Amino acid sequence: MKYRRPVFAALFCALPFAVQAQSTQDASGLMIELNAVETVEGACRLTFLVENETETAIDTADYQVVIFDASGVFERLTLFAFRDLPAQRPRVRQFDVRGLSCENLGRVLINGLSGCTVEGAESDICDETPTLNSRTEVELLG
Repeated sequence: MKYRRPVFAALFCALPFAVQAQSTQDASGLMIELNAVETVEGACRLTFLVENETETAIDTADYQVVIFDASGVFERLTLFAFRDLPAQRPRVRQFDVRGLSCENLGRVLINGLSGCTVEGAESDICDETPTLNSRTEVELLG
């Protein structure tokens, strides 16, 4: 009986390390964050922070994107080429959507993957739905 308390204390102290190791293992795939929107000369500039949490550098990652206005009405369908995404390193990518006022931007939908290449060949590494987040009032969906 007197040995249970030290064993329990040792397990309890090790718990934060196990949780941290598990959360690090769970971090994989792509994370796309809509970080900022700003009006620039007749366009709405969307700034994304993209993190490639895989172990593989991606040559290109192209996504079909749907833009909705503030009332939820379809505005346009476009392609965003996120270009090269090194493994385990964040990248910032900006896209200017011409003829769109940022004040009228409501939602951005990552509709699907259009293409993904690794070492010059098509790859399925981008097939998993990316983790999405928005730091703006504009909703980012996938």
